[in-house]
Amino acid sequence: MTKEAGTDDKQNQVVEELAEKVEELSTNIQKMRLAEYLEMLEHPRRLFYINFLLGIARGFGSAIGFTILAGIVVYILQKIVVLNMPIIGSFIANIVEIVQRELNVGGVIFQNPGKI
Repeated sequence: MTKEAGTDDKQNQVVEELAEKVEELSTNIQKMRLAEYLEMLEHPRRLFYINFLLGIARGFGSAIGFTILAGIVVYILQKIVVLNMPIIGSFIANIVEIVQRELNVGGVIFQNPGKI
């Protein structure tokens, strides 16, 4: 009878371990929201609509973020020019001169497109 009791204990232990694993898997599936994802895959129009809106939101967020970042960079560059640092100031002045020259050339091209 001791062998049967030992076998029953092992079987009970295996069943308990399996029950714990099933519970863990169930919890993980609920965390992943697998049911909602599968439901969304059944409605491709809704999936397209949601992805479209998310794409617009990401693009808008990127544009706002880049605008803020560019504003900060311009502000810092203005402060550097005001400090009149010899090397950095002349470098920035050269960049500004190049940009103005290109804008003037572009302005002439776009103002008189037929004469070129």
